[in-house]
Amino acid sequence: MAVINHDKREVTFKLVYCGTPMGGKTANLSYIHRNMGAERRGELVSLATAQDRTLFFDFLPVHTTSIHGYRTKFMIYTVPGQVGYSATRQMVLRGGDGVVFVADSQLDRMEENLVAWQGMQRNLADNGMAFAELPAVLQCNKRDLPDAAPLPYLEYLLNAGPRRLAVFPACALSGVNVFATLNALAQEVLHRFHYGSASPGPRSA
Repeated sequence: MAVINHDKREVTFKLVYCGTPMGGKTANLSYIHRNMGAERRGELVSLATAQDRTLFFDFLPVHTTSIHGYRTKFMIYTVPGQVGYSATRQMVLRGGDGVVFVADSQLDRMEENLVAWQGMQRNLADNGMAFAELPAVLQCNKRDLPDAAPLPYLEYLLNAGPRRLAVFPACALSGVNVFATLNALAQEVLHRFHYGSASPGPRSA
C-alpha cells in the first residue's frame, strides 16, 4: 500500500522481486542500482541470512511523476527464495504495491520456479492480498544460457491462468530488459493508484 508523506509531499510505492534462489533477483536490483544516478537513488542495503539475502533501496523516477501535487518515489525489495524463509518473504511482501516474479530459465530449475511461484501466492494470501488484483509482471531471466527453456514452456508453467502477465525475456547480469521489467511494473502501479484514488489517502509515513 502506498505510503503518503504529507510533509515532503511524497507518495512512496513498494515493489518486490520474488523468485527462486539464485534466479536473478539480486542481479536485477544490483544492475538497477549500479546504473541509476547517485542523486536519484538511496543506499543499497543488504540483510543477510544463512543462504540468501533481502536487499532494498529507494529511488526517484527520471521524470518524476506528480500525483495531485505529490512526487512519486519507489522502494525496491528482493525476498529470500529459500523455502525455509517463508516468514521473511511474507513480511517483505506485506504492504507491497506490485511484484516482479523472476523465473530462472534453466531447464533444471522448472520445479523450483513452480515452488517459488506457488509460495509467493500463498504468502500474499496470508497477508490478505489477492494476487489477481496486484500489479505484477513476469521476467524470464538467464535467456542467454544454452539450456534455457523455450519461452512458451515457461509461460505454460507460470502464466497460463486466467490472468496473463506481461512477460520480459531477460539477462539480469548484462541488463537486458532489466529496466523494461521495472518500468512496466512501475507504470502499472502508478496507473492503478492514479485511477483508484482521487487524492492521496490518509496513510502517512
